[in-house]
Amino acid sequence: MITVANLTKSFGGKLLFEDVTVQFAPGNRYGLTGPNGAGKSTFLKIVQGEEESTHGTVSLPKRVGILKQDQFAYNEFRILDTVLMGNAVLWEAMQEREKLWAETDFTDEMGIRLAELEGVVADENGYEAEQEAEQLLEGIGIPQEKHTDLMKSLPTDLKFRVLLAQALFGTPEALLLDEPTNYLDLASVQWLEEKLLEYRGTLIVISHDRHFLNTVCTHIADIDYETVITYPGNYDDMVNMKIQARSKVETENREKAKKVAQLQDFVAKFGAGTRASQVQSRKKEIERLEATDLKKSNIQRPYIRFDTKKQSGRETITAVKLSKSYTQPDGKVIQVFKDYSISVGRGERIAVIGNNGVGKTTLLKMLAEDIQPDSGTVTLGHEASVGYFPQDYKDGIARGKTAYQWLESFSTDEGAEVLSGLLGRMLFSGESRLKMTDNLSGGESARLIIAKLMLQQNNVLILDEPTNHLDLESVSALAESLEKFQGTALVVSHDRDLVSRFATRVIEIRHGEILDYTGTFDEFVEWKQRNGAGK
Repeated sequence: MITVANLTKSFGGKLLFEDVTVQFAPGNRYGLTGPNGAGKSTFLKIVQGEEESTHGTVSLPKRVGILKQDQFAYNEFRILDTVLMGNAVLWEAMQEREKLWAETDFTDEMGIRLAELEGVVADENGYEAEQEAEQLLEGIGIPQEKHTDLMKSLPTDLKFRVLLAQALFGTPEALLLDEPTNYLDLASVQWLEEKLLEYRGTLIVISHDRHFLNTVCTHIADIDYETVITYPGNYDDMVNMKIQARSKVETENREKAKKVAQLQDFVAKFGAGTRASQVQSRKKEIERLEATDLKKSNIQRPYIRFDTKKQSGRETITAVKLSKSYTQPDGKVIQVFKDYSISVGRGERIAVIGNNGVGKTTLLKMLAEDIQPDSGTVTLGHEASVGYFPQDYKDGIARGKTAYQWLESFSTDEGAEVLSGLLGRMLFSGESRLKMTDNLSGGESARLIIAKLMLQQNNVLILDEPTNHLDLESVSALAESLEKFQGTALVVSHDRDLVSRFATRVIEIRHGEILDYTGTFDEFVEWKQRNGAGK
């Protein structure tokens, strides 16, 4: 059980939530939702004890698994040991036991202590700990031959996976996970879903993956109206209940207002007459019918619409015999693509999927002409113009400018009204348009790049993980815009809700082969299951 009592948090003069009292029960899996800036990560950090609240208390069970966000904190430790550290009691006992075993002058006191430590290790299921850690690592995509390597040998995305395994290790009584699907490919997300569905403790998870929340969650804890409201069911259930509850209050308020107007007419007509008792009764009724106060929701949804200036020719991108390799620091050459050809037709909406590290970003960069292949050619079709969203948003936005100035640098003859309108649609209102690009959050940066793409009106969009820093409302708006887009789109994404909604063709890149399927993502999954493709 996790208990939060009278919790209040103000940040930079802004009240995030006030006097929140809520319990998170064992056996329930809570999705913590709310738009960017609502305070989700802050709330979770307070629950974890990493940040102070303005007021209030938090009570946690003894064993809590926490997804750490610093991928470099364990660089000098072995990958397997990093997972074992998820159970601090066990890890400390194992470390002390190892030191005692290494002693040459062994005393009786040491023997007694060693016996105590063996008891701790046994109580914490320590004799099966390494096997459990190895299974977690393999499930999350870290092969066994890497388990004894140092953490610093891993790229950032795999370090994150190890930290996720660390949080899951040892069956903690509570799990606190902030964006656990970041850096995970679709197969790993499915593995995580299955693990969490088996979990019997208390789970609180933040995620912008709608499909993940709908699959995993039994409850939603929504941060809105400066409080936390819990709803039974998954994310879609919560949205429906929230809309229904607000609509009910709005309808009741309209009915009250209509009744109050009738009563006020009576009071105005007979207030100075002989029907004083009836007038007083009506006045009391007016007071009783006071409208229910509706706090302003902090949910904001951007308006995304990708128009095109010109229609492209029938063939938008043709790539012939692309090859690309990279040389690792140790001198080893990795062949990413060899003699790969692809033709992209006008109006196709292509989802590019596959495990991390197989070359999805490399392919998109070559097609966007952001990098050159070692050999082969990329040719744009007649009137084709490409808008590119890079995976690392920092590569896409120049520093030292305001958001408005950066967007203005891509303007041709658009005036201030058009630019301000685009920024407003992407939730940059008022002074936020003057925010320096150096200080933009991940979500703000993503929305600013999307504003640029809307301004440019390209007929080919190449988007590499555009949802990584967007909240649920923004992801939903992006999915709708891609569904309605009249041009051509190639998108790398691990967000299954988005992929399922927009894709008319799926390209899955695997080590050693590429599957190219014409149809929706759901049809692609069914086709693979029927044919055993890619096994």
